[in-house]
Amino acid sequence: MQRKGKIKFVNTDKSLFYETVKERIENYFIENNLSKHANTAMIVKSIILLAGYIVPFFIILIIHPSVFVCMLLWFFMGLNLAGIGMSVMHDANHGAYSANKNVNTWMGYTLNLLGGTVFNWKLQHNILHHTYTNIVDMDDDIDDKAVMRFSPHKKLKVFHRLQFVYAFFFYGLLTLYWTLGKDFVQYAKYTANGVNANSKKENRIILAKITLIKIIYFFIFLIVPVLFFQIPFWQVITGFLIMHFIGGVILTVVFQLAHTVEGTTHPLPTEYGTIENCWAIHQMNTTVNFSTDNKWISWYVGGLNFQVEHHLFPKICHVHYPRIAHIVKNTATDFNIAYMENKTFMQALHSHVITLHRFGKLPDINEAIG
Repeated sequence: MQRKGKIKFVNTDKSLFYETVKERIENYFIENNLSKHANTAMIVKSIILLAGYIVPFFIILIIHPSVFVCMLLWFFMGLNLAGIGMSVMHDANHGAYSANKNVNTWMGYTLNLLGGTVFNWKLQHNILHHTYTNIVDMDDDIDDKAVMRFSPHKKLKVFHRLQFVYAFFFYGLLTLYWTLGKDFVQYAKYTANGVNANSKKENRIILAKITLIKIIYFFIFLIVPVLFFQIPFWQVITGFLIMHFIGGVILTVVFQLAHTVEGTTHPLPTEYGTIENCWAIHQMNTTVNFSTDNKWISWYVGGLNFQVEHHLFPKICHVHYPRIAHIVKNTATDFNIAYMENKTFMQALHSHVITLHRFGKLPDINEAIG
């Protein structure tokens, strides 16, 4: 990965798209006397999702239901694990949950409840993914880790031909890998390549915090039930794995439906390290919405089905995306810029599978998108 800042966006066409859409969005909030941050509905949703994650665990510990019921409760926790990741910690760590920085900080710590750490997430997601979307070796969200090939510019391996089949199994391992090793791998990687610009002293403290969070997380979920509530370890570990598999599949699929689908581009920087496009139009070219008319999906995935709006305005709470989407879409039309969307979840999922199949069989030289 190149050091952050090595790639620059150049607005070669001198487009005023971003300035125009920003002004229109600002006027919308001013004219309607609305805050860009969380409203009552967002707060209620946060309570529901957090309760749906925490309460079942206490039921398992205190009531000791049957094994079957326990597994259902762990499954339900997996649904809410994904919901918290998409709807609560995501907004908070973008600074979109509240105008109060402390509120965003504490709500962002809900990521710790899921086994992750905020420091690495902000580097990977806020800086690398949101700045360099779909740019190979810069956007960590399309880093294949050898198993998956999410970019036509990554080395093609024989087993990638079947990635459209095995992908969803590996998606289910995402949050488990996150809790076990990803934070340590990213800490080392971002420190080595300069994305993490903290001093050695600061990094020692960060590493200690990451380690402590992991110890506490595994102690609560794996040791406490066995040691203090006499629940058989095999039941605990089975439920724990079910929770993470469900959460991992949901989180990965939802995020991939925005960028690894038909129509998105994967531009390469020039020899001078520039992307010949303005950043906002780059986001429009690499991002796709889905199921925007489905209110339940919009509620559960935290507006991540409105990824176009989210990538342009990550500091606006997702509860506002359905209302501002028509502004973005109309402005894109005014500037003759494609506004990409799949009408249903199944259409988006089908498009993702097709894209995985395409990336798994085409040689690198046959597809230079963007």
